[in-house]
Amino acid sequence: MKRNNYEHMKNQMRTHFLDYDQTEMIRKFSLKSDEAFLYIRFLGRNYRISRSHGTVEWSEDGFLTCTEGDYNESMTIYDVLCCSKEDCCLTGIFMPSNSLKGTVYTGLNIGSGTMFQKMASVFNSYPDALAKACEVLGGIPDGRGDVAYRMPLFDFLPVQFAFWQEDEDFPPEIKILWDSNVLSFMHYETLWFAAGHMMRRLEELIKESPLYMPDPDAYNPGSSLPR
Repeated sequence: MKRNNYEHMKNQMRTHFLDYDQTEMIRKFSLKSDEAFLYIRFLGRNYRISRSHGTVEWSEDGFLTCTEGDYNESMTIYDVLCCSKEDCCLTGIFMPSNSLKGTVYTGLNIGSGTMFQKMASVFNSYPDALAKACEVLGGIPDGRGDVAYRMPLFDFLPVQFAFWQEDEDFPPEIKILWDSNVLSFMHYETLWFAAGHMMRRLEELIKESPLYMPDPDAYNPGSSLPR
C-alpha cells in the first residue's frame, strides 16, 4: 500500500473517531481528559487525541512539543477507543495470535517469523540494550527467552514479548504473546499495527543506547539461553 493510501485511511479514521461517544471511552478505560483532549499512554509514551479534530499526537515533554502519530500508532489507538467491546476484559492467559479464539489457524503468528526477521537480527546484536528498551517501555521480566518481558501495550492491556538469540541450530527469534481476550479490545488486523509499532519503538530505543554501534560485530552479545 502506498504511503498516501495509508494517510488517507488514517485521515478517514480520524474523522470517524468524532462519531463515537468520547465520554464512554473515558469511562471504559479510565482516561485522563480535559475539554480539548483525551489522554492515553501507549508503549511507554504519552498521547493525546483531539476531541474536536480526532488528531493523535505524542509528546515526551508534557506536550510542550508534539508529533502527530504515524499510521500504526494512530490506527491502534483509534481501534481500541472506538471499536473495543463493551465487556472487554483480560483473562491473564497469553497465547500467539494464531491461537486466539475466533481466528482461523494458518500457522502465521503476528510478531514472529520472517515478517520481523530483520528486527530479530538487530536485537541479536544488542540483547542488553533490548532488555533496557523493554524496561523503558514499562516492561517487567516475565516468561521464557533470552530477553522476556511483560509490557503494557496500554495501561489496561499487557502483552508478552520474548526474544531468543541465535545459536548453532536456530536463527534469532521474536515471539509476541497476546492476552487470550485481546480481540475484545481490537480487531485482529490491528494486532499487526500494534506489533509493528512495538518493533519500531524497541529499535529506536536500542539505537539511542550507548551500547549501540553502527557495526554490530563490534559488540559481543554473549551466550544465549536454551530454548
